[in-house]
Amino acid sequence: MKTPDSGRMGKWALRSVLLIAILAAPTAYSEVVATKPETTGAQTLLGNYLAGRIARHNNDIEAAAKFYTRALAADPTNEAILEQAFLLEARAGHWERATELAKELVKVEPSHRFAQFLLAINAFKAGDYKKAEEHFSEARQGPTVDPTSTLARAWTQEAQGEHSEAFDTLDALSTANWANFYLLYHRALIADVAGRHQLASKSYDAAFKRNPRTLRVVDAYARHAARGNRKDLAIAALKLHMAKTLPHPITEALLKDIENGGTPELVVSNPSEGLAEVFYGIGSVAVGEGNLETGTQYLKFALLLKPDFPLAEVALAEAYSEAEKYEDEIAAFENVPESSPLWLNVQIQKAFALASLERIDDAKAVLEKIIAENPDDIRPLDALGSILRSKERHEEAREYYTRAIDLVDKPTQRNWALYYARGVTNERLKDWPAAEADFKKALELNPDESLILNYLGYSWVDQGMNLDQAMDYIRKAVSLKPDDGYYVDSLGWAYYRLGKMPQAVEQLERAVELRPDDPIINDHLGDAYWRVGRTLEAKYQWYQSMSLEPEDDLKEMLTKKIASGLDAATATDSKSEMVEAKRNTSH
Repeated sequence: MKTPDSGRMGKWALRSVLLIAILAAPTAYSEVVATKPETTGAQTLLGNYLAGRIARHNNDIEAAAKFYTRALAADPTNEAILEQAFLLEARAGHWERATELAKELVKVEPSHRFAQFLLAINAFKAGDYKKAEEHFSEARQGPTVDPTSTLARAWTQEAQGEHSEAFDTLDALSTANWANFYLLYHRALIADVAGRHQLASKSYDAAFKRNPRTLRVVDAYARHAARGNRKDLAIAALKLHMAKTLPHPITEALLKDIENGGTPELVVSNPSEGLAEVFYGIGSVAVGEGNLETGTQYLKFALLLKPDFPLAEVALAEAYSEAEKYEDEIAAFENVPESSPLWLNVQIQKAFALASLERIDDAKAVLEKIIAENPDDIRPLDALGSILRSKERHEEAREYYTRAIDLVDKPTQRNWALYYARGVTNERLKDWPAAEADFKKALELNPDESLILNYLGYSWVDQGMNLDQAMDYIRKAVSLKPDDGYYVDSLGWAYYRLGKMPQAVEQLERAVELRPDDPIINDHLGDAYWRVGRTLEAKYQWYQSMSLEPEDDLKEMLTKKIASGLDAATATDSKSEMVEAKRNTSH
C-alpha cells in the first residue's frame, strides 16, 4: 500500500496542497513538533495527520500512534491513514487496538504482511493453528517464497503435529546461502521439538559447519548435543566458535554450565518458542542492516509470543539506540532479568544510554555498582572510563583506565584500546611522556590500528618530534583508511606544520571532499590556501567553517582571520588541542 504522499487516492489531491501550505509555515511546523497528543489544539484531520508524520519522523511512536488514530477517527475510510495507524499501534505494542485495525486493514489490503502476521500470531496463541496458517499464507507477497511466512507456516504445521508437512514447507526455501541458513537452523529446531533427534543432529551439524561464528547456531547446537549425552561435542563446538569470535556471555556461561555437568534447556522447546525464534532472527538481522522500523516490528512480534526473551529485548534496545530513543532503550534493558548471562553487558549498555541522555552521574552509579560486585572485570571499568572521557572528565577517566589496565596480567592484541584510551586522557591532561608510553604500548599490541598511528604520528608532528617516523605513521593510517577524512586531514595538516604547503593543500582539499561538514577541516584548508597566496579562497573556507557551527574557540579565531587574515590570528596552541580532540574522539 502506498502512502498518502504518492497521490494514489483522489481525496488526497486537495489535502496535499493544504499540507504543503502547512509545511511552508515554519512557526506552525515548530509548534506541532513541540506538542503532544494530550496538549495539542490540532483536532482536525490534517492537523493530526501532520502531527503524526512529524512524531513518526522523530521516532516518537507513542505520540505518532495517537495522532494517526485521531486522524483515522476523522476519516475512517482512508486506507492510507488506516495502514499507518495500524503500523504505529503495532510498533508501540498496543496489541488490542492494533488487532482491531489489522482486521479492518486486511479487508482492503488482503496481503498486508504485518496485519496478517499479527492476526496469525493471535490465532496461534489461541490454539487455532489452521487459522494461523491461513493468515501466514495470506502474508506472502509476490510469486517468490517469503522466508518469514514460510518459516512461520512450518512452525504452525509442527504445532498441529504435521511434522512431515513442516519439513516439506521448509524445503520450499531457496538454496541461496542466506535462505539455506534458515532452512538448516529451523529444520534442526523443529526436528528437536518433534523428537526426531537424529535429523536434528544432522541439521545442526550442517548449520554449524556453514555458520560456526553465528551465536544462535552454536548455542542451539551445544544445548542439543549436551542433552543427547554428547557433551564433548558440545564443548568442542563452543570452543571452536569462541576461537573464531569475540567473547560472548551466553557462550561463556553455557560452556561453564556444560563443563560443570549441567544439562541446559534447548533454545526452542515448543512451537510457540520456535515461532518467536523466526521473528527474532529476521528482526535482529533487519536491525543490523539499518531497517529499524521493520526490525522493531518483528522483534515486538517475537516478544508477543515469548515475553521472557532477553536476546530479543537486547536487539530491540539496539534498534532504539540507533533511533536515538534512549529512554526506550533503557526500558528494553530493564526487561532483561539479572539471572540472564546478558545482564552485566546490558547494565554497561544501559550506562551508555544514560550518558547519551546526559545523566552522567546515574551512568556512573550503575557502573560503580557493577565494579563493586565484579572487581576483577575489566569491562565496566573500561566503560566508565570511556563515558567520562567523552565528557572531558579526563582525570577521572584516567583513574578507571588505570584500574582496568592493572587487571591485565599479560596484555594481548585485544587490550590495545585500553592503552590507547588512557593515552588520549594523558595527552588531554598534558602529560605527554605518559601518553606517548601508552600509545607506543597500544601500537606494540596492534601495529596496524589506524587510530593509534594517526594520533601518535600527528602528536609527534605537532611537537616537531620524530618527524620521519611520524609521517610514516600518518601515511600508513591513510593507506589503511583512505576515505577517512580525519586521517587525510591529519596528513594535510602535518604537511602544513612542516611547511610543505603544496602537499598540504592537496591533502586538505581531499579531506574537505570527504568531510565537507567538518568546521575544523574547512578551517585547515583555509589556512593552507592563505599560505600559498590564495587569499580569497582562504576566506571562503573560513566562512564555510563558520557556517558549520564550530566550537567557541574556533569561532573566535575564525572571526579574527576573516577580519584581518591568518597572521593576525592568535591562540594557535589552543586550536591545535581542540583539533586533536575533535579528530580522535570522532572515531
